[in-house]
Amino acid sequence: MSTQKRILVTGSAGRIGRAVVAELVSRGHHVVGLDVNPTSGLPSAQSVVASLTDVDALRRAATDAAAIVHLAATPDDAQFPRGTPPNDGDNFLSDLVPNNVVGPYQIMEAARVLKVPRVILASTGQVIAEHLTDGKVPVTPESPLRPRYLYACTKVFLEALGRVYAREHGIEVLAVRLGWCPRAGQEEEFRQSPFGKDVYLSPGDAGRFFAAAVAVPKLPPFAVVYASSRYVHRHTFDLSSARELLGWEPRDQWAVGSGQ
Repeated sequence: MSTQKRILVTGSAGRIGRAVVAELVSRGHHVVGLDVNPTSGLPSAQSVVASLTDVDALRRAATDAAAIVHLAATPDDAQFPRGTPPNDGDNFLSDLVPNNVVGPYQIMEAARVLKVPRVILASTGQVIAEHLTDGKVPVTPESPLRPRYLYACTKVFLEALGRVYAREHGIEVLAVRLGWCPRAGQEEEFRQSPFGKDVYLSPGDAGRFFAAAVAVPKLPPFAVVYASSRYVHRHTFDLSSARELLGWEPRDQWAVGSGQ
């Protein structure tokens, strides 16, 4: 793979997406963003405003890409724990299935049809959340799946989908279990979390991680890694696979890197 590449980033207008776009552009890559909102930092011709279910727009954006960084998703369960009736609804059929199940399928199909050689899929530490709540850390890529709730179940599907397409269609697929990059409105939840600061992922570390995943000359057919910033109190995510495969190490830490 050449030094400068055409890269499609989905979810490019989100907090992590903006950081990834900025880091890739700073390294000289030709970045195309796809999001339901315009992507700051990109010319309008490279900012595709569309959903993951818009197959034509997605495939135009992915044409000639050397890699797809897939970040776009409905970011969480509508409520967890579930409320009591009548306030016990969920967003599984309305939001999670279209964006987190159908969307990744369309991403992998675009990669198959267009022969995109590498796809980097954003999974989540929520797929092993029960290990964290039970204190069974550090978790590794080999730790059994223990998903938090419905959102995490869609990410279990995403990882399985990536493994199948890697095996059957020869695409390099890296599934990345991301740490917690708090969104607006999550500040108090993050502060109250017993492990939030130890699984924190700064935008800066996220940008550098995905740039490393794009740049590395060769990946295994399929691999799972964790990405978080440096822990504060307790070693929670085992980052050794990311270091070995990508040569990536986090630089930031909560409070030190929280604004980056």
